[in-house]
Amino acid sequence: MKSVVITGSTRGIGFGLAAKFLERGLNVAVNGTSEESVHSALEKLSAFKEQILGVQGKTDDRASMERLFDKALEQFGNVDIWINNAGINQPRKMAWELEAMEVGRIIDVNIMGMINGTSVAYNKMLHQGHGKIFNMEGLGSDGRIEKKMAVYGTSKCALSYYTKAFAKENSYKDIQVGLLSPGMVLTDFMTNALNGPPEDVARFKKIFNILGDDVDTVTTYLADGILKSKKNYDHIRWLSPGKVMMRFMSAPFSKRNFFTE
Repeated sequence: MKSVVITGSTRGIGFGLAAKFLERGLNVAVNGTSEESVHSALEKLSAFKEQILGVQGKTDDRASMERLFDKALEQFGNVDIWINNAGINQPRKMAWELEAMEVGRIIDVNIMGMINGTSVAYNKMLHQGHGKIFNMEGLGSDGRIEKKMAVYGTSKCALSYYTKAFAKENSYKDIQVGLLSPGMVLTDFMTNALNGPPEDVARFKKIFNILGDDVDTVTTYLADGILKSKKNYDHIRWLSPGKVMMRFMSAPFSKRNFFTE
């Protein structure tokens, strides 16, 4: 039976992916920064208790990531897929308004955490002889700039560059390194944007109702894409350029509305 490790998987997209892999018969190790969050996720997924493991650990601590891999390996016998999903958003502030501590935390989790997870998984998969590693993109991965998202966007741009560079350096044919691009997904991570000034909130809602999707829809697509993937530097993208174009073209006739007044 194949096994998956997902960092930052106690809620949002990570939790949704965990549920999809469990439904498909895989073993899953869920991870969160606190014992409470891990316990809560395990409770919600208790129907799959024979297939699931919960491990508390912070991604910006490489020793924690080593422990996460080792515990999954000990319980399941192999780690076939590792997904670096953990990430944090930034306060809705201009770049110069952010405190040094706020900037440092974003960089630690979104960049160092991803680097730690990728390196740990890759080194251990070399000993194992196979595996897939996927890193989760976000706003900024394609270079697009959004006001009050400068540091978060920078972190995701760095993630995409690092993943492409790592995949190019990877010469082991039985290990894949790739990217997941979920688009705009309705999670608490995304809906933090609803706490801003009224004009920002109105703009966010308008765009989200055109391009946004729910967790179930997106994670179904990503999970199936990961399982089918066979090439190094695979880029599994839910919201493709063609889909974006079609969404905008059909927007005047669409009744999509993710928000209730």
